[in-house]
Amino acid sequence: MTFVLGVDGGNTKTLAAVADASGRTCGEGRAGTGDIYNAATPDDAIAAIEAAVREALAVAGIAAEELDAAVFSLAGADWPEDFTLLEAALPERLGLAVAPLVVNDALGALRGGSPDWTGIALVSGTYNAVGARHPDGRVFHVGFWPDAAGGHELGREALHAVYRAALDMGPATVLTERALALYGAGDPIALLYEFTRRGGLGKHEKDRLAPVVLDAADEGDAVARAIVGEKGHVLGRQGRACAEQLSLPLEGTRVVLAGGVFGHPTDRLADAAMAELPGAVAVRHPAPPIEGALLLALDRITEGRSAAWAG
Repeated sequence: MTFVLGVDGGNTKTLAAVADASGRTCGEGRAGTGDIYNAATPDDAIAAIEAAVREALAVAGIAAEELDAAVFSLAGADWPEDFTLLEAALPERLGLAVAPLVVNDALGALRGGSPDWTGIALVSGTYNAVGARHPDGRVFHVGFWPDAAGGHELGREALHAVYRAALDMGPATVLTERALALYGAGDPIALLYEFTRRGGLGKHEKDRLAPVVLDAADEGDAVARAIVGEKGHVLGRQGRACAEQLSLPLEGTRVVLAGGVFGHPTDRLADAAMAELPGAVAVRHPAPPIEGALLLALDRITEGRSAAWAG
């Protein structure tokens, strides 16, 4: 039988899935941070990827050397040396008999919403991942954009708005009462203390506020709307920059809007992003990124068979 592996490695979690040639999932695994930049060490990230893969293989009841294709769509696959590290370490750690394909997580997400794997991907998860792929196979992505627009940044901006309002440095917002309720703080200064004192709330606690901001924006809060609108425009501008690097025309180009933040029911973030990409076609609620990785793995099987037939 034919088996393929797909891995979606992010900051919140790493998912692995094994599927057969029909695309039926045979085993799944889950572990922690798979980003070599945001895990404690690169080796810790690779260990998380290994743990998720080994769980998926165990559930599927197969060994790593039985895989016919393996694709790793990873946050932290940013610079050439990152690919060198990952492409060498992953086969060694897992015992793969096939060379893995490692792609930036934006490119894996793109395949989940684009059957021909071309277009632009705007991923807003814990952080933002944005990239594009031209029909000729060229790709462009940047792992460290000058502006952030993921859930972490939405939460951070909302907290700053709460602190400003408390100090009469900014407008009042419903985000104040909702943030206090979410974190169990008595007032904004107490909340600021919890986030800034030694041993207080960790930076990822800010991520929890992202859906609250999106809800408040939909309900008409001006401060929340401004935050969401600006982050949407940031994502759209980043997508446009990727397209320009590849001379990829926007007209008719698919823009895959992926990640947990885009999974919220609101259209505000998507509308703001697409306003920066005139003529492009939004793909809302695409297949989850792990499915994009599996589709890329299945593509490799198909391409291999086509090449063998042509030979």
